[in-house]
Parts: sequence; structure tokens; C-alpha cells
Amino acid sequence: MIAEVIINSTVKNLNRTFDYNVPAKFAGMLDVGMRILIPFGNSKRLEEGFIIGFKQNSAYKVKDIAGVQEGFNLTKNNIELAKWMASRYFCNISDCIKMMLPPGTTSKVLDNRVKEKCLNFVYLKKEIDEIEFDIENKVLKSEKQIRVMNFLKENEGVLVTDLEAFADVSRNIINTLEKNGYLEIVEKQVERNPFINKNVQKTVDLELTTQQKLAYDTVLDTINKNEFKEFLIYGITGSR
Repeated sequence: MIAEVIINSTVKNLNRTFDYNVPAKFAGMLDVGMRILIPFGNSKRLEEGFIIGFKQNSAYKVKDIAGVQEGFNLTKNNIELAKWMASRYFCNISDCIKMMLPPGTTSKVLDNRVKEKCLNFVYLKKEIDEIEFDIENKVLKSEKQIRVMNFLKENEGVLVTDLEAFADVSRNIINTLEKNGYLEIVEKQVERNPFINKNVQKTVDLELTTQQKLAYDTVLDTINKNEFKEFLIYGITGSR
């Protein structure tokens, strides 16, 4: 199986597909839209590429795909949209693809990327009846340990840091309960939201000036007539 790959590059002569062999270890794992690592040219450093299609054979001598990038991948619809955008706006397909990736994941230097955020969550490992039995029979004697267990009975899946704060205990208490099999700590990846702390103010439509309205109507008229023309619009960047 041969994968058709777009190299993550802004170089114009690389704005085409390159064929790469799908090794047996990746058979059945790859799909259109996935990000992969590939050898390219004489460079010893692996390049990032995007799979945009598959075929059975290649007319060229091909190299093997070296690895698969973890994390966010694109869909087939994303790839088709990127192809259309590149054709419509005369730009590289890779540039269009990168616009669809989350912020912080587009760097070619892997160490410079925003790492996926992982947090530790606490879950009960024993049944509640068994925990209550151990508390009643003084198997669990520590007041702090009992506070932790009582809190988790109502708030399972809480963050370790939150459990420390709300139960007023140290991490050592939690670790001891984990060691004794009462709870487990699970590390989970949390999706980053770059806009979570941004306060976006609702805006109202702005009225165009006389010159702006003239320019707008001229362009709109051309679009409505399905005509293709070039326009040079003069003005201060970002101005109303």
C-alpha cells in the first residue's frame, strides 16, 4: 500500500504529493488526514507529512513511513476542503491544512509544540460497602484517610489537587490510600481551550464609510456576475 503525502512545508515546489510505502507495522492503522513522520531527501531529520490519499502502486522508488504523530488528526472532509482552498486561493495545501489544526500543534520542531495537558484524577478502587465496613471496624483509623474516602464517595473522579484542598489532606495521605488499594490515580489528557479565559465582548455591525461601501459594492457586483477580477484595495490595515 502506498500513501500519498503532502510535506509540511511552505516551499512552492513541495506543494505536491509524495509517495511513501506503508510498512507492515502500520497496516490498517493509517487513514486520510493522519499526521506522519517521514524521511525526506538527504536530511537525517524526519519531516512531518499529512496523508491525503492511498493507492496500490507507485511509479517511483519509495521510502517507508517512519512514524505516526499522536494527537489531533484531520478528517477526509478536512483534506478535501484544504485541496479546494489551495486551488481557490493559490496557496500550498499544507498551509491550508495547518489552519485546521489546534493552536500550538503546527510547529515542525516537535519539542516546540504545546504539549497535551494531562491531569491526575482520583477514583475509588473498592466498593463503598467495603469501605464503610473498614471504617466501622477500625481498619481505617486515620481521620484524614476517612475524610478522603467520605469525600470520594460523593465526588468520585475529582482532581488530586482538588481532593487535597477540599479534604484538607496532603498528597502523602492520598498516596497511602492508593498503595493500600482503596483508590487509584488515573492520568487523563485534557483538551486545551485557548479561549477559556478570554472575555469576548458582543459587537454590533459597523457601518461602512462612503468609500468603503463603493469598494464593497464593486466587488460584490463582480461576484454576483461570476466574473473573476483583481482588486487593489487601499486603506490602513485593521481600520474601520
